[in-house]
Amino acid sequence: MTSPETLEPVQMLPAPAQGALAVECRAGDNELAALLAELDDADTRAAVTAERILLAELEAGVFSAGGCDRGSGRVLDEEGNLFEELSLRGCVATLDGSDVIRASGIGTPIGHGELGLSVAAELFELGARELLADQKDLTTGSEG
Repeated sequence: MTSPETLEPVQMLPAPAQGALAVECRAGDNELAALLAELDDADTRAAVTAERILLAELEAGVFSAGGCDRGSGRVLDEEGNLFEELSLRGCVATLDGSDVIRASGIGTPIGHGELGLSVAAELFELGARELLADQKDLTTGSEG
């Protein structure tokens, strides 16, 4: 029996928004909404939203071979100013893993939408549209 192997995100990106939790409440329940707002983490919300925008732009779903990973943190620039940074990595692959297209970008939590769109645009420039079309053909049984 072989021992388990840990796959780093550089090797295999997880599916979008993995590990993020969402809580819903009734519309109009302002007291509960205020309590839940205290649990919200703005950095995580921005990162997950960037991933979901990337996924939507790719028009990919649960049957697509792809993934993304995000990170956030505080960075010092050349002048010593502290700012928030959001990074996003995405990939699209053939179903058998023989071809993988990767792209990444860095932005700010406020610009999370633009970050998701820019990583998707780079994936498209590298050929992701064709890989995704091939996946749809294989999973739906149609050809050409």
